[in-house]
Amino acid sequence: MGGSGLPGADAVQAAALLECGGDIEALAAFGEVVGDGGAVLDGLVVVVLELGPYVGDFQAQAADAGQHPAVRGLLADTLGVSVSALMEGPSEGRVRIVTADATMPLWTGSRGSEARLMLTTPGPAPVEVWRWKLEPGEEYPSHPHQPGVVETVSVTSGRMTLVVDGTEHPVEAGQTAAFDGDAPHTYRGSGDETCHLIMTVHLLPGPAGTA
Repeated sequence: MGGSGLPGADAVQAAALLECGGDIEALAAFGEVVGDGGAVLDGLVVVVLELGPYVGDFQAQAADAGQHPAVRGLLADTLGVSVSALMEGPSEGRVRIVTADATMPLWTGSRGSEARLMLTTPGPAPVEVWRWKLEPGEEYPSHPHQPGVVETVSVTSGRMTLVVDGTEHPVEAGQTAAFDGDAPHTYRGSGDETCHLIMTVHLLPGPAGTA
């Protein structure tokens, strides 16, 4: 994702809106891309300017405005936090058990595919644990993550095709694949039956991995 930037004047106007307390919806009027690393996704604008003073405001809005994993992922990478940090409070207790039905899908496909973020582990290098369901022929293209982020996909039933940097890799039930997440990648359902898989995203230590 990303791409060409708007003229500098638009970025300046967007920064002025931020200074005046403008929110994501207001910034959407500025078009497709604002500055390096800013992109419109499903009508929202993510601005990478001087975000430090505005992290709290963006996090507060993300739970309501960023209903797609691509939006949440880009916001998380931009703000240097995990996806779940945009949605959750601090975890409680030493053991946490999450039921899939208790979590809302962060992505749903037109054929019934879906992705649910089950939880993010605490600690200096958090790991996001996702549960995916991919229908045959349906796919989800993911934006590249920060260098150093590693993903795994473990297929529990069915088959999928993992596409990393343009190369296709078939993954079947009982198999696990690991790859660097800083290249474009796509998850696609294969075969004739629904594919179920567990995906993990191993985040960077330090501020970028704060849950």
